[in-house]
Amino acid sequence: MTLAAPRVLVVEDEAALARGLADALRFQGYHADVADDGKKGYEAAKSGGYDVMLLDVMLPVASGFDVIRRLRAEGCRVPTILLTAKGAEEDRVRGLEGGADDYVTKPFSLAEVLARVGAQVRRARMDRGDGERFEADGVVFDLGRLVATRGADEIPLTPREGAILRHLRRRAGNVVSRDEFLLQVWEYKSAAVETRTVDNTLAALRKKIERDPAEPAIVLTVRGAGYRWGGA
Repeated sequence: MTLAAPRVLVVEDEAALARGLADALRFQGYHADVADDGKKGYEAAKSGGYDVMLLDVMLPVASGFDVIRRLRAEGCRVPTILLTAKGAEEDRVRGLEGGADDYVTKPFSLAEVLARVGAQVRRARMDRGDGERFEADGVVFDLGRLVATRGADEIPLTPREGAILRHLRRRAGNVVSRDEFLLQVWEYKSAAVETRTVDNTLAALRKKIERDPAEPAIVLTVRGAGYRWGGA
């Protein structure tokens, strides 16, 4: 059976940039739709059916931060790549903490965006077919559903976060370096990129799942080397 073409939602108010992204995606075989403000982007994403959303931070009507935060609060887990201003680290951290899966900084190359979209599509499709369930430090993880449960609280996970947990658990007993994460989880062809990407994503994940993010018990830091699975 042939899989349907992956569907990508581009939420970007710069018309030329939005058109260029959509054309490049369509040339690569994706189905691409465009929304030019935050409200339209939210409504399109909420309607479902998208494999990935490219979401600009600075948008009319509602910012990208508002869009992703509202979608995640309502249970919409469409994998989301933020488009942020170059050097705006606070935007990237805020976006990841709000539920985004990845980001690219402007100006960016189409090749980079396409690579990251492809990685998100592969990851999301793998996660939807994976019913792994396990418990660590009182948290029950269901990576197939992309949720974690502590007591009565259900915590939504992004596809990227699910992939991180799966990889750490598979490598239990070993230290996973930032470069390994970039190559194996982010699926970059080279690890010669900004490793803050990994640290920011792990920090956001810890805030969600750890009893005390300052003293984590599930995702442990090995100073100067990377991260290690701390669950049983």
